[in-house]
This record gives sequence, C-alpha cells and structure tokens, in this order.
Amino acid sequence: MKSIVLVFCLLTSASVFPQDNNKTIINIPSPLTFGAYAETYYSYDFNNLINNTKPPFLFSFNKNNEASVNLAFLKGSYVTDRARANLALAAGTYMNANYAAEPGILGNLFEGNAGIKLSGENNLWLDVGVFPSHIGFESAMGKDNWTLTRSMMAEHTPYFESGAKISYTSDTNKWFLSALVLSGWQRIKPMDGNTLPAFGTQITYKPSPRVTLNSSTFLGSDKPDSARQMRYFHNFYATYKLTDVLAAAIGFDIGIEQRSKHSSEMNIWFNPTTILRYAPTIKTAVAIRAEYYDDKHGVIIASNTTNGFKTWGLSANFDYNISNHLLWRIEARALQSRDEIFTAKDGSTNYSNTFVTTSLAASF
Repeated sequence: MKSIVLVFCLLTSASVFPQDNNKTIINIPSPLTFGAYAETYYSYDFNNLINNTKPPFLFSFNKNNEASVNLAFLKGSYVTDRARANLALAAGTYMNANYAAEPGILGNLFEGNAGIKLSGENNLWLDVGVFPSHIGFESAMGKDNWTLTRSMMAEHTPYFESGAKISYTSDTNKWFLSALVLSGWQRIKPMDGNTLPAFGTQITYKPSPRVTLNSSTFLGSDKPDSARQMRYFHNFYATYKLTDVLAAAIGFDIGIEQRSKHSSEMNIWFNPTTILRYAPTIKTAVAIRAEYYDDKHGVIIASNTTNGFKTWGLSANFDYNISNHLLWRIEARALQSRDEIFTAKDGSTNYSNTFVTTSLAASF
C-alpha cells in the first residue's frame, strides 16, 4: 500500500443533564469505545533484495525500498464490570505475512474475543477468541515497543493466538496468572490433520513499579497427527526501570521439539535479547538492541546451511513523539550470520544484512 492511510476514532458517551441547574451533572461513560491505529514505513536494505522483500525470517516491516503500511486497524471494545469484548479488523504487510495461513476473513482478524468475570470478589476472567499472544514483551503495534522493528525473538514466537484462557490478577496488581488452551502455534484455524490442542501458561510478577518479571510456556504440536512432533517452549523476560530516564529489558527463549514422531531425541533452539532505552524528555527516546538466535536444526528458522540459523543482531533507533497521537521513528539494524544466508538480487549470498527503516505511527 503506497497511499496514505486515514484513520478515525469515535468515542461514545452518555450524559444525564438534570433540569435543575443547582444539581450536579452526572456523566455516565459508555461501555463501548472505538479506536484506530496505522503505521506506515519505508525501509532500505543495502543488499539490494530480490522482489524488494526482506529475508523470509522477518515478518514485520518486510518490504524494501517502497513506502508501505505495516499495520492498520479499526477496533471496537466493550467493557463492563462483568463482561468485555474486542473486535479489530486489520490490513498491512504485517497481516499479509503473519496471517498467510488463515483463510478468508480470518486473514484480517487482528483481534476478536469475549470474556466474562467468573468471580464477584476476585479479578478472575474467562476469555475466548483471538487475542494477543501471552509470550514475549513485544507486540504487533509498533508504538507499544521500545524499538521500531521487532526482534528475532518476537518474529518467531506467536504474535496472536486463539482459544480460551483463564486469567487472575491479584488485588495489588503484583501477580498475573493465566492458563490457556490454544488452537496451535500462532494459528486461528488449527493445522489440518492436527487434533491435539496446545496449552500455555503465564506468570507475571511486579515486585515494584520499576520491575516486571514474566514466565510464559507453550506445549503442543504444530504438525498433523501423522507426523506429530511435540514442542515444549519457555519464554522469560524482565524489564527494569533503572532511573527515571533509563530502562532495560532482557529476554531469553528456549524450546525443544521431537526430531520425529515418538522420538526421544530433541532439537533445541534458543534466543537471548537485550534492550536499553534512554528517554531524556517526554518527546524523545533512544533504544539499543542486541540479540542472538541459534536454531541449528531449523525447527523455527530453516536456513538449509551447514551450521543452521545462527545469527547476531544489533540495532539503534531514535523516537520523536510529534504529539500524543503521532510517533516518528528511525532505526538502523545489522544482522550477521555464521553462514551466507542473505541473498541479493543478483543471486549472490552474504554473511551480513544491513538496513535502515523509518516509520510514522498514528493512534486514536
């Protein structure tokens, strides 16, 4: 999409205006709200890529040398004390890449879920539908992340999931606990031929306003029953506000998967990520990211090379908040692999890949 995306938001409310001017006006907020988000970008890759598309293991901001829309959606939300629901329809290069396996309208279903509160005294909820992933500290919405592009960690764990989850938040908001039954590893429609549901858990602990610790798990298979390979995955991350202007985030993913059906041998992959963010003013911020992804056996990223996918990454970005609703960013990113996995337009291969990306995100 090369045209400018226009977005809008409608906020509904109801008011009671007593006839007696001496009485206080009572404002009753509506449980129904609407919002919109759009993020355009331009990225230039110095490898002069085939078909102007980034390496196949990058799913966000993956177009090269052309102005594009990464993600644009309209969302409606309904929230009361005992019920809640969300519906968001989206388009963009992010949707094209991450929802490629979803048929029809499901390929545009960014979010669609409903929940009920199970306890009158405790913050215990049951939610069913399509919702953001319980894994990792990055989301699909660029403005909610410290860096412009997504880390290899985020790109290769689910951005979204479908199924049912029970979640509990403590009265002090220090603890969040969740258990999930899912249709698969980033799937709305289950894999054809797979009759086994997947399962997940999440534990988040906030000992202080400056510290967040999170543990998330996934157990299941992303293969048909005839070739079932069980996958066991754990994600840990911690965010820490070092000072009023400096914060850090560290994450570590590790997963194992059966080499074949009924096999006791496992393939292992892992991925550490670190981000430092410095925000000297309300309007400006700088972030530096270092990451490494090791998938020797190609469980998640198939490179078909001698050493498998073993890649380092380093990026630096600058953010400027033009207004409360408009964010401009620019980022330089370099990837270095142990094998020649990056392909140029002339067919040559390289050990490294460097690109610069800029984006403009609007939210209402």
